[in-house]
Amino acid sequence: MKTYHGLESYHSDAFGIKMEQREENQGCCCVGRRKNNDFVGLGRETTMEGSLSVVSKQHDKAKKGLEGSANLKSATSDDDFTNVLAHIKSSKTPAVINYGASWCRVCSQILPAFCRLSNNFPKLSFVYADIDECPETTQHIRYTPTFQFYRNGEKVDEMYGTGEERLHDRLWLHS
Repeated sequence: MKTYHGLESYHSDAFGIKMEQREENQGCCCVGRRKNNDFVGLGRETTMEGSLSVVSKQHDKAKKGLEGSANLKSATSDDDFTNVLAHIKSSKTPAVINYGASWCRVCSQILPAFCRLSNNFPKLSFVYADIDECPETTQHIRYTPTFQFYRNGEKVDEMYGTGEERLHDRLWLHS
């Protein structure tokens, strides 16, 4: 483990995965790509046998919360996400995009809060994009979870990691 300016890094050289612990209470960010450009969920949270399936089940359960809110949408494919991005960029409505992955425990932990917060900020559009379901349009994402904030069609802010209070504060700032 190496530490640089309060940033702890965990490496798994066999798969090129790095996990970073940012500031206290932000949660871990998973990062890395193999040669075939697929993200891999190997790191501190998914190293035990079978834990990947546990994380996926938690994520699936959390994803069910994406249904039912008028200002909350889940992009289910690259085409769908391209359409969502086009709408965000042509709209004056502020938006937040949550980039996550089914194998990322931290993503699964923040997703229910993301859904709840969509009810608290009805003037914001909330979008969830799973990097495995939208691999072509999310290639630029290096950390999960990543939150991008848009205003007047332009990206104005980005946040890595978790923390419901941090996310709430950013949503308040951009609403």
